Amino acid sequence: MSRVGLKPVDIPSGVEVKIEKNSVITKGPKGELSQEFQEEMMIERVEDQILVKRPSDEPFYRALHGLTRSLINNMVVGVHQGFEKTLEIVGVGYRAQMKGKNLEVQAGYSHPVVVEAITGIEFEVPIPTKIVIRGADKQQVGEVAANIRSIRRPEPYKGKGIKYEGEHVRRKVGKTAK
Repeated sequence: MSRVGLKPVDIPSGVEVKIEKNSVITKGPKGELSQEFQEEMMIERVEDQILVKRPSDEPFYRALHGLTRSLINNMVVGVHQGFEKTLEIVGVGYRAQMKGKNLEVQAGYSHPVVVEAITGIEFEVPIPTKIVIRGADKQQVGEVAANIRSIRRPEPYKGKGIKYEGEHVRRKVGKTAK
């Protein structure tokens, strides 16, 4: 009836995992995360691994199985190593700086934009044109990075704006004089 199918999630040393019915709580050096999952997914711990089983091979349960396994893996990796996203700022006069725990971004507006620090997220500005966002929750790190990027998205003519590190901005050709 139930199938495992996907590889189990390994639990590194220093990480505590508690499974209660349909919720998983992980604790580690980077923090604590908890998540509730669908009741149909059977989550069990076998020694230093977490196994996720599905009730049948229907497409819905197959998709839910993969999602559940990925979310649990992200929780374990997050509390053990953490996640980080790096943003680059391109443009004359565009820069970022720390104001206490908050981030202040100057991106061509008449005023600086202040991004307040959320619990579990830390900002670092190694140079004025680079922002590093760190945290244990992968979804939260990505969402904060996307919100900062939305302050001034990179434009296609000169490439000015805030972009992810390694992101390629497709450039357009401007007008030409006749």
